[in-house]
Amino acid sequence: YLLLTPSSLYSFKFIEVKPVDSFQNLALLENLYRLKSLGYTYVDPITPNIQTHSNSLPDTLSVLGESISQCYLCDLSKSRSQSMIGYGNPRAQLLFIDAYVSAAEDEGSEYYVGRSGAMLRDMIEKVLQMKTEDVYLTHAVKCKPFGFQNPSPSECSSCSPFLSKQLDLIKPRIIVTLGPDAYQILSGDHGDFERVRGEIITFGEALLIPMYHPLYLVRNPSLKKEAMRDLQSIKAQLS
Repeated sequence: YLLLTPSSLYSFKFIEVKPVDSFQNLALLENLYRLKSLGYTYVDPITPNIQTHSNSLPDTLSVLGESISQCYLCDLSKSRSQSMIGYGNPRAQLLFIDAYVSAAEDEGSEYYVGRSGAMLRDMIEKVLQMKTEDVYLTHAVKCKPFGFQNPSPSECSSCSPFLSKQLDLIKPRIIVTLGPDAYQILSGDHGDFERVRGEIITFGEALLIPMYHPLYLVRNPSLKKEAMRDLQSIKAQLS
């Protein structure tokens, strides 16, 4: 909220109020109501989210990576240890998009970490019979979110030009989104994920195939057969 003092509309400060899920947030809200009773007013803030257009970004992955690592367009820059730019072959035919950077990835600055990363590596190496160095893996949102919260639409849109530029530079034949969040951020389609999961969708000059997220498969092993069929479909398109 934007807090305006009763004495002057030109004296103000920003106060962020998150959903009430703790005693601290409840205490903050009580204090805000107390200030309101004294004559303070509140208005919704204007989000100063400066958009970057993909056509204004660097034309090489290495320089683009520098731009991503130095990005402070949204508050997620405060939650990260570093931005995760992407890993793999810059001319890959197959590109995987995860939605968000995990805490383990952010902490270790590594890809294919944890149970989720190990499963994705097995998918690539054992089923697709490719090396992780031959594909490209990146995130739709380049920084780790705060805690267990999903990034806001504004934070996602701040990263969107970077992802678009990566796709323009790499020019993959097949784009695989991992989980509904990655698919929604890339496509803007917020419909039922099961409707598109495993389908082959024309996406510009590439083919888009949404898949279950590896972590979801770890937690729901009965769906691995469905994932196997999706991987076979990807393999057939690469032949």
